[in-house]
Order: sequence, then C-alpha cells, then structure tokens
Amino acid sequence: MTLNTTDPSGFAELELRPELLDALSGLGYEEPTPIQREAIPPLLEGRDLLGQAATGTGKTAAFALPVLQRMAPDGADGGPRALVLVPTRELAMQVSEAFHHYGRGLDTRVLPIYGGQPIGRQLRALERGVDVVVATPGRALDHIRRGTLHLGGLETVVMDEADEMLDMGFAEDIEAILQETPDDRQTVLFSATMPPRINGIVRRHLNDPVRIEIRRPAAAPGEAPLVRQVAYVVPRTYKPAALGRVLDVEAPEAAIVFCRTRDEVDQLTETLNGRGYRAEALHGGMGQEQRDRVMGRLRAGTADLLVATDVAARGLDIEQLTHVVNYDVPSAPESYVHRIGRVGRAGREGVAVTLAEPREHRMLKAIERVTGQRIPVEKIPTVADLRARRLELTRAALQESLLTDDLERFRVVVETLTDEFDVMEVALAAVKLAHEATGGGEEAEEDIPEVSVAARPDRRGRAEGGRRDEGGRRDERRDRGPAGGMTRLFVGVGRAAGVRPQDLVGAITGESRLSGRDIGAIEIADRFSLVEVPAPAADEVIAALRTTTIKGRRATVRRERRPGR
Repeated sequence: MTLNTTDPSGFAELELRPELLDALSGLGYEEPTPIQREAIPPLLEGRDLLGQAATGTGKTAAFALPVLQRMAPDGADGGPRALVLVPTRELAMQVSEAFHHYGRGLDTRVLPIYGGQPIGRQLRALERGVDVVVATPGRALDHIRRGTLHLGGLETVVMDEADEMLDMGFAEDIEAILQETPDDRQTVLFSATMPPRINGIVRRHLNDPVRIEIRRPAAAPGEAPLVRQVAYVVPRTYKPAALGRVLDVEAPEAAIVFCRTRDEVDQLTETLNGRGYRAEALHGGMGQEQRDRVMGRLRAGTADLLVATDVAARGLDIEQLTHVVNYDVPSAPESYVHRIGRVGRAGREGVAVTLAEPREHRMLKAIERVTGQRIPVEKIPTVADLRARRLELTRAALQESLLTDDLERFRVVVETLTDEFDVMEVALAAVKLAHEATGGGEEAEEDIPEVSVAARPDRRGRAEGGRRDEGGRRDERRDRGPAGGMTRLFVGVGRAAGVRPQDLVGAITGESRLSGRDIGAIEIADRFSLVEVPAPAADEVIAALRTTTIKGRRATVRRERRPGR
C-alpha cells in the first residue's frame, strides 16, 4: 500500500492528543512535514510502515508522535513499550531528546542506551522502569543478554536509518534483537536509501507495510536546485590546494569535509589550519568529551570547517551547515546520498562539492545513475577567479558598511586627504587596505594542472589500465596501489570459497574496531582477496582475522606483497 496525501491541514487534523499538540505548539511547530502527514495516520492505526526519507525531513516526529499517542498511560510492568534502534550514539541522544520534548506533558520515561556511557546509570534506569528505549543495536543486545532489557511487553519497534545500521555491520544484532520481541508488535523502518538488504528485513519482519517515499522537492523549471552539486577532477597531490581554492570561492558559512581515514582527517585539518582556516577534526579515535568540544566550537561559530570521517559524522545535525565537501568520491552511492542530505534542508540552499581523482571519474557516473541526478564536472577555480571572488567580498563588505555603519567620525580623515589627493585615489587606497585586511592580498597561488578525464584507448580499442584478472577484467587497483592512508591486505580465500565483499566486511568489523565505512576497496579473485584498511589499523586487522574464520575457513592474512617491493 502506498499513500500520497496532500491535505495541508495542521497537526490538529491528525487527531493527536492535547498534550502532544501543546508540546508541538510550544516548540513552534505549525504544519506537519510531508513525511509526518503521510506516516502519522497509518502508524496511529497500528500499521507497519516502510519509509524512505532523508535526514532533515522530520521523520523523528513522524514515528515519535504515534508512539507517544498510542502509549498506555500506565507503564505497569516497567518494561519498555517502544524500542527505537539507531546507528550512532549521537542519533540516540537526538532521538531521545525529541521524545522528551514531545512527551513532556505525558511524563514519558525515555532512556538512551549507547556505548561510551556508564552502564550503571542505564541499569538503574531500566530497573526503575522506562517507556521508550532509544538504543544502538550493539548496546541493546548487550542488555538483552545480561537480562536487564526485557522486550516481552513491547508494542512498537522502530529502525531509524536502517541502511546506515546495515553498513556499520549491525545486521546480525538487529535480527537477534527482533527475535526477542513479540510477534504482534508494530514494526517501523525508515531509511534514506533502499539497498537490497533492506528488502530482506522488510520481508522477514514487516507485515503488509504501508510504503512511503519522500523525495526532496525538485526545483521548478528555471530555478536552481536546493542542493547545487558540482565535482572537480584534480590529481591527488594537488587536492589540498584545490580544496583551499574551492573554499575561498564558495566562502561557506559552515562546511563538513569528508575524508576516508582518521589519518587523512588529522593531516588535512592541520593543512587547512596552516592555511588560515578555522578547522576542527572529528573521527572515531576521539573520545566523547573531545567530540562535544568540537561540536560546541562549530555551533558557536568559533570554527567553520569540520573535517570528519563518515562514521564520526553520523547522527550530527548542524543547522547552519551550507556546504558538504567530499574530499574523495564515496565508494558507495548511498554514502553520497547521506552526505549531501545534510544540506538543502527546510528550504535552505546548500552546496555539495566533490574532489575526484582522475581514476574516480567512473565512480561519479555510478552515483549519477543511482541518484538520477547529474553532477556537473567543472574546472578548478583559477587564480583570476579567486582574486575576483575576493574583490567581490571586499565590495560587499564596504557596501554593508556604507549602508549600516556610522562613518561620520572618519570624515575628517577623508577631507584632509582630499586637500592633497583626488577623491578617487583616496577611495582606491582605502579599498586596498580593506581588501588586504580581509585576506585578499596578492600572495602567490599554487598552479593546479587541468586533468582530462577521458581514458586513452590502446590498439585493441580498450582503455589503457592495469592487468586483467582470470576473467579478463582489468585489475587497475593492484597496479596503482592502495589509496592514500590505506594499506592493502592479502586474504587467502576468494571466489572459489564463496567469499563475497560483505563476508570480508563482516569479518573485519566483527573482530576489530573498524566499521564498514573505514574499509576501502575490496577485490576478490578465485583463490584470494585484497582489502584496503586504514594503515594504522592494519596490524590489528591482521591479528583479528588470523583468529577467526571466513566462510568457515582459516585464511592466510598478511600485507600485500606488490611487485618490485
């Protein structure tokens, strides 16, 4: 069943209880968003629901309000009536806070459960009794196995950002958790993308679900899209300079720059700060206190660039964000969708910039096919473009000063100088000083070579590249070496043993501290596989894989031995 409701009525028409309407009014909510308008009625009826909606569309309220509406006024047995599974602790905190805000007139007991938090506090809260548990899958399963989280009285299970949870290796945990819930529960699943693995969960665990898909509104003919997407093809060694050039021209209010590895995050943050930007690093190697300080600086405006890995940035909601930069092309189109979904929210315009190496151009095409949107490839702004942009910023600053500032006290300076110089010369000197004071000096700029993205055919009509594997496919990755900051591992099982990429990802994420997004390119040959992992974690992954089995087999695991090395 698919709904397509367009009734513009407010929350009162959704027949929510007065306590919820009062809370929404106090929060300044007047009209439901499309996902709320379509999801709330069937959820109030107790229907299962499958919703495709990006972050920032209002989906938290879409499932939280029905959960609160249907909750019995007395939590007699103390067990939770609703369980919300989310991929990250940041999202667990955000969703928990939303339940508190919406349910403040109902005395709803909400408990967030996630790693990195003292477990004693969670145990005491569970003993006292809670109505709603918002949890990451791993910590929820830990409590279930301890016997401290009982799901026998559960009425509703919500899986939020399900595709993210699967990408992070939580598939088995989710299945185990759902086995502990009543068969007659209501099941709700939200996901920004719908990869095939989601369909398996839907078939197994949702009963005749209502299906809702909320796409970002397309721009009207002649209008610019809410998210302007652009890519630049640039050699890897010139990427820091290219990023600086793009940032100077774009002049974002606040931006996230996504990198693949922790090392790349730290190196790029240091480079950007050395170039005069206010950049902060965010990655999985940082503690929660460090993360909180970084986010505080960004929200306070004392930093304007966040350099982060995918995993570290999940669940973050930065209201003033105007730009998302992919320092590398995401290896999965779904990652691209999640990243650019952070801008262009609530009618605000946003910009998504991707820096692609020449070999990554085909990955851009794959993203275009999945998203159905063209990503124009443009030339890196030139030095002349940069200087023109800086002059425009100086002009805008002077215009604002002329319109808003009290300039009378400077009149004596101008009158004194015009006795000796032409008024135009005085103005030019003043503009020069203002321009240099705002960083618009004529310092030397690094030349960035233009790159052709077309592959050169060889005599047999094929694009030149690396070796080919047993099936005749080109093996470019082995010739060119691993991506920056990554180490390639040799794993002694391959296609002949039935090994698939997800088997390798599952083994690594299950036995090490890495998540699926930390893992780079994977190649599977008949008798072996090659996997890129962050260089600092290589020894840990090797040791972990040597103690486990892949497809039931013990495998040789070591660093790849490349020819000539």
